[in-house]
Amino acid sequence: MTKKPVTIQNNMDMEARPIAHLVQEASQYASQVFIEIDNKKINAKSIMGMMSLKLQKGERITVVAEGQDESEAVAGIEDFLVASN
Repeated sequence: MTKKPVTIQNNMDMEARPIAHLVQEASQYASQVFIEIDNKKINAKSIMGMMSLKLQKGERITVVAEGQDESEAVAGIEDFLVASN
């Protein structure tokens, strides 16, 4: 299992587009990928689960992955979340 705290830098406004792109990013990995925030652990490959989080720029989360490509999955999600629009 790989865990990494990340501060969101990407503008995650209320439109579904950034969340959909985050789900697409997570879905390309074989590993299970989760976002942990405020005692919640949400499957990053679930659009409904991710939309329930209402992620905001500047928020601190933990990216968790478990599986054969977990390091790459965590790095990919981190890159997405810290990339500026």
